[in-house]
Amino acid sequence: MIAFQKPKLSFWQLWNMSFGFFGIQFGFALQNANTSRIFSTLGASADDLPLFWLAAPITGLLVQPVIGYLSDNTWHPFWGRRRPFFFMGAVLASIALFLMPNSTVLWMAVAVLWLMDASINISMEPFRAFVGDKLNSSQQTAGFAMQTFFIGCGAVIASLLPTIFSDGFGVSNISVNGLIPDSVRYSFYIGGFIFLMSVMWTVFTTKEFPPESLERFKEEQKNSKGLGKAIVEILGGFAKMPKTMIQLAFVQFFTWIALFAMWIYTTSAVADNVFGTTDAHSSAFQEAGNWVGTMFAVYNGVSALAAFLLPLLAKATSRKFVHLICLVIGGISLASIFLITQKELLILPMIGVGVAWASILTMPYSILAGALPSHKMGYYMGVFNFFIVIPQIVSGLVLGFFTQHFFAGHTVKTIMLGGFCMILAGILTLFVKDEAIKTVPIVPSLATV
Repeated sequence: MIAFQKPKLSFWQLWNMSFGFFGIQFGFALQNANTSRIFSTLGASADDLPLFWLAAPITGLLVQPVIGYLSDNTWHPFWGRRRPFFFMGAVLASIALFLMPNSTVLWMAVAVLWLMDASINISMEPFRAFVGDKLNSSQQTAGFAMQTFFIGCGAVIASLLPTIFSDGFGVSNISVNGLIPDSVRYSFYIGGFIFLMSVMWTVFTTKEFPPESLERFKEEQKNSKGLGKAIVEILGGFAKMPKTMIQLAFVQFFTWIALFAMWIYTTSAVADNVFGTTDAHSSAFQEAGNWVGTMFAVYNGVSALAAFLLPLLAKATSRKFVHLICLVIGGISLASIFLITQKELLILPMIGVGVAWASILTMPYSILAGALPSHKMGYYMGVFNFFIVIPQIVSGLVLGFFTQHFFAGHTVKTIMLGGFCMILAGILTLFVKDEAIKTVPIVPSLATV
């Protein structure tokens, strides 16, 4: 595959174009660490949690390829190609983050999760294609690593916010009359504000390259108008997926089953296995929820640090090898939670999970970017996320059954199953073909940043 050589960007240009992920991860981290806690507080049983979580992957399944397709076929002299979607998604996600902790009944929280996840995806999906648009092959791994750094930093702070409010500022961490604790509510308010401000930073500090042939692009836009043709193009792209993308799909499938199990069940598992309670309205359960935030902050903090090491390791070995090792480390770490009954020791497996998370957010996208046609980068990045949301949907449908009928309701065993899935994903990485793309210089007029 031949691509045009793009100009090499400076550290601060990489920083600016990736900074929006700091805010985006505030949204995802608050969602991942607190959604099960909110659902449980509003009356959801542990067996039903995976079904309520289905809102997240289903919205991703619907939103991501559509947004990718639309951003591929968008160009504005000021807003560019991807940035209109950054902006719209940020506004909607911020509104959802303010609404979520004010849910008073379970159905309302589930409905807001649909809005929140869809909105975050509208912002996030074009960010992946953004790296492919702006960076040449030699900087793509560094670009995704910079995104991973901001994902880690944002998630560390966001995951700790309920603990910071309750322990540092004396804000109530107790559910009163079955409502969401104030510590969680204030955390979501802060998250909504930071989400919006961070994405706006990228929107207004980063410019985009115009299409290589603007006249041809405008002509293609005219020819591609119409909902029917858009749907045909979106669905038709599945039959033309690069071989590397298909191979990575199997890796992603088992990886994200593991992650979904962790996000759904860590709060209930820690509450049961370490704090000795399954009562969602007890102070011990809410304390477990705060501790899970600390655990998630650790793995995200480790991922932020590891993000800068992974490109160096990949250069010395290969991207495949790095991803294999990281996933195996993460899988073993996740499975080991089953053996731990002291809360402080739960920090140790989170270090291993953080190593895996850094690679999950970097290596598959770096490998994939080199196998995609540049004019369909957004669309295929959206399709690639099918292999993130499909395993989450499968998890939502079967993990509750496994937990109830095979693990006697002990969700910590479901997390252990997730660990084994992540190890399998690492082994499947051996079958992925990874080729760097060849490049040729672009014309000088496209080198303006």
